[in-house]
Amino acid sequence: MAVISELIRSESDGTLSFGDYTLASKSKKAGFEHLGDVYKVKTFKEITKLEKNESFVYESVPGTAVHHLEMTEDTVRFQVEGEEQAQITLELEAENEYEVLIDDVHIGSMRTNLGGKLVLSVELEGRPRNVYVRKMS
Repeated sequence: MAVISELIRSESDGTLSFGDYTLASKSKKAGFEHLGDVYKVKTFKEITKLEKNESFVYESVPGTAVHHLEMTEDTVRFQVEGEEQAQITLELEAENEYEVLIDDVHIGSMRTNLGGKLVLSVELEGRPRNVYVRKMS
């Protein structure tokens, strides 16, 4: 895997990839169109943030590279990489329970707050990790 040198791109499978955690200074790209939505990404070594139609979607501290982000009504899946442990915040449905798996290992269920934020920690150590979040019924 590698950083996204163009900061954000559409993949041939319909997913989205974004982020460059190797940048020393903040870079951003706004107005990126993907499947009828408009995205903005801000990224560098300290933070990576993604917005969709001016609404929060993803944030990591420190910065990361995200590959093949796919979001449906009930699931979010992506591959993430970075140099160290990252705290990742996702915007999901408010006050709901979600099952979280990292590299197919169930790390538990988590509940979103009133604002719909779900916060998880991922050990990266320079290798990509698969993240899967599923709304529990």
